[in-house]
Amino acid sequence: MLLSNPHAVRRPYPADLAAIMNIESAKQSQRWLAPWRELARAATPLHALPDLAGKLQVGAIHVKDESVRSPLGSFKALGAPVALVRQVLRLYPAQDIVPEQVLAGRYAHLLQDYTVISATDGNHGRSLAAAARSAGCQCVIVLHAHVSAEREAAIAAYGARIVRITGNYDESVTVAAELARTNDWQVISDTSYEGYQDIPRDVMQGYGTIAAELVEQGAGPDGKSAYTHIFLQGGVGGLAAGIVSYFWELYGINRPRFIVVEPAQADCLYQSALHGRASRALGSIDSVMAGLACGETSPLAWRFLQPAVDYFLTIEDELAIQAMRVLAAGSEADIPIVAGESGVAGLAGLLSMCSNKVCMKQVGLDASSKVLVINTEGATAATVYHELLGISAHAVLAQQNSWKDRHHE
Repeated sequence: MLLSNPHAVRRPYPADLAAIMNIESAKQSQRWLAPWRELARAATPLHALPDLAGKLQVGAIHVKDESVRSPLGSFKALGAPVALVRQVLRLYPAQDIVPEQVLAGRYAHLLQDYTVISATDGNHGRSLAAAARSAGCQCVIVLHAHVSAEREAAIAAYGARIVRITGNYDESVTVAAELARTNDWQVISDTSYEGYQDIPRDVMQGYGTIAAELVEQGAGPDGKSAYTHIFLQGGVGGLAAGIVSYFWELYGINRPRFIVVEPAQADCLYQSALHGRASRALGSIDSVMAGLACGETSPLAWRFLQPAVDYFLTIEDELAIQAMRVLAAGSEADIPIVAGESGVAGLAGLLSMCSNKVCMKQVGLDASSKVLVINTEGATAATVYHELLGISAHAVLAQQNSWKDRHHE
């Protein structure tokens, strides 16, 4: 279901938002994370998909592939770690802390009794656990009932203590906050709530690294974007806010059109646009798009999304699985890509739009459109990936390597 956002504006990036998130801080986060051993040294690839663009009757489609950002398998490797670094700087203002060396373990002697905690659907918790191990502090992760045993094992492998609850994601957020208060632990989350804003801001700011790389890879100079449309995943709104804020500040009134996509049963951002305020989802929350199965919008993220996102779109799970298949299959001109269930939401939204001529016209998609989507995760649950597609991620990677050999990449 598509909703045109009546609150979207086209004006220069507001000063009050720039005081919270800005390009300068995003680039600072990028520099601080660069030495971390859990991150790839190079920018993640930006792939053109000309065959798919022709099939969907748009000018161009590019996909930024975050599946290879890190052994952690997702864009979340940019959020929790930089938030932890910034928190260490706040903890020890009198110390001469070198930000680039926090995740190298230089300050482990200061942090050995410090504990961070977060709720997660999988990827954020894994990234926080990895960052905590690198920095030398303790980590507790709260998992809700729908997080798979495979994702739990991936988090525990980084030394985190796991707390299981029977409820959903939003209930796990509440439990994490309660445990933090009781034990004097620190929540590191991209979900904001009353009295908890700075760290979610830091997490979202970390995601600006993706936008910074896109600009370096040809997203366009100041004032003119190479993309007419950017499709972004929903969730609580953290990723979308991090990307939207960067492109809005850079391009001002010439910013691309932003379309945010989320599961129909976890439509908190769609409901927020309907009501004009950060709201809750109406559905069951449970979705195959596990990383987007969030029931409540982050109020801080909503401050950026309400004035900047042009359309909010909800999709069914089957469309996400279809998008996974499209990327995995590739074509003669389009490289095969391993994309997880949540990673394909933006592309799934594009597929949905392009299956309906009325919707295409409404959002301005045509043969001149230059579309960007972000594959935010790989097969972070390899068993689930195989079950959904009937092919393993390893097999798709083999096809990708064969494609690269044929195209001399």
